[in-house]
Amino acid sequence: MDAIQLSIFSSRISAACKEMGAVLRRAAFSPNIRDRLDYSCAVFDPQGQLCAQAAHIPVHLGSMAYAMADLVQGRDWLPGDMVVVNDPFQGGTHLPDVTLIAPVFVDQQCAAFVANRAHHADIGAESPGSMPIGNRLEQEGLIISPTVLVKNGEIQRSVLDWISAATHNTAVTQGDFSAQISANRSGVKRIEELLAGMGIDAWLNGLAMLNAYAERMARAALEELPDGCYEFDDLMDDDGQGNRDIRLHVCVTLNAGQVKVDFSGTDRQVQGNINCPLAVTAAAVFYVFRCLMDERTPACAGSFRLIQLVAPEGCLVNARPPSAVAAGNVETSSRIVDLVLGALARAIPDRVAAASQGTMNNLAMGARDKQGGWDYYETIAGGMGAGKQGGGLHAVQTHMTNTLNTPIEVLEAAYPLRIRRYALRTGSGGNGQRKGGDGLVREYEFLAPAQVTLLTERRYHSPWGLLGGQEGLAGENRLNGEILPAKAALAVESGDRLEIFTPGGGGFRSAP
Repeated sequence: MDAIQLSIFSSRISAACKEMGAVLRRAAFSPNIRDRLDYSCAVFDPQGQLCAQAAHIPVHLGSMAYAMADLVQGRDWLPGDMVVVNDPFQGGTHLPDVTLIAPVFVDQQCAAFVANRAHHADIGAESPGSMPIGNRLEQEGLIISPTVLVKNGEIQRSVLDWISAATHNTAVTQGDFSAQISANRSGVKRIEELLAGMGIDAWLNGLAMLNAYAERMARAALEELPDGCYEFDDLMDDDGQGNRDIRLHVCVTLNAGQVKVDFSGTDRQVQGNINCPLAVTAAAVFYVFRCLMDERTPACAGSFRLIQLVAPEGCLVNARPPSAVAAGNVETSSRIVDLVLGALARAIPDRVAAASQGTMNNLAMGARDKQGGWDYYETIAGGMGAGKQGGGLHAVQTHMTNTLNTPIEVLEAAYPLRIRRYALRTGSGGNGQRKGGDGLVREYEFLAPAQVTLLTERRYHSPWGLLGGQEGLAGENRLNGEILPAKAALAVESGDRLEIFTPGGGGFRSAP
């Protein structure tokens, strides 16, 4: 392939990922997938190495890129198969993120895999929204080790029934799984069409060229970074189980285009659910360095080959089973991004931004009744950190999440909720020559009793500024005007009001 052919080849694989996402969104039943867009799609080579991905959720995609090789090796794949998995210690992130993997065959040879990962608001936890403040993995819902869900094109009803029986709204669960199956079938069809036109040898050669090109592009970007060892510390607010100020530490070593990211010195895994599987940690690290690369760098395995990850087993960012991890995927991953950026700011302060909100402000809620009840989950936007090129954006999802807030009309039509306020939290961004972005305020009125879980961060430690820029304001959670802790599980009654004040981003450089 020449350069133009290679670009077209890469774009065709990426287009298959985008089409998978479109199918998944349009066929899904739940607002969590259909409206919030909490899903991701990607294509992998026969060894499970990333080939292409759509611009979906960084924490999904990076973790799949890190763990897919282990998932696909050692299994007898056949045409028409699909495997389902959500176990965070076998390639997943946290239990609500359920992954479906399907092989692509040509002439009886496995040529590729397609996969999609979608967040299910109900995966069988006792607390609505399946994001409980627990201390063991099994409290967070149904654990699905790699299991054949579709065999020879036929859905295995016993497996689907086993999964949906653990949830509280069978129709929604099975509808979302059907959407995920349809998305993979779409991806398989598109890759089969591509292979039919070029043959498997040209396909494999094209993937090798694509990875080699991505590695050259990555090396060119990383060689621009000044050699040295750069360290940074940060503190997680708490784990919801009484442990406060949990230390994160990183040392980023840059050496002639090679990168070593070492988390030695990070605190041990904790009792609460902010523990992070290594695949999620890798996703956050890959994301940071991907942001430093030319935007034309292909999103494939070659772009990450120069990055080495070190994390002591059993520490917060390389937790071991059966630790709880529901918030590690969302909260700790967000803080790892700021941690690595903080280290890089010692080397290239004009090329990175101050800390963004550093949390996804997770809100899970719902109720149980004889008909199953309802489950809802969302992440809430906040302020982006400012940098040399400009101030931080206001009220956006930052870094490891790329979802939307559910539209108010959809939320109020589907659930016994009313949104009383949805506004910018003016002045919450840190001051500086470039100001940090403002967070927002989202106020919910409950129209019926419900159970609520909050998993939030940056309530006690504010997002840091850069080069003298001021910190952003820390977030706040309030119920009927009373301040709640960062992690909370509570029962609410009809008429109660919950207010979420999200953090602002840090400012950049001292104000003149």
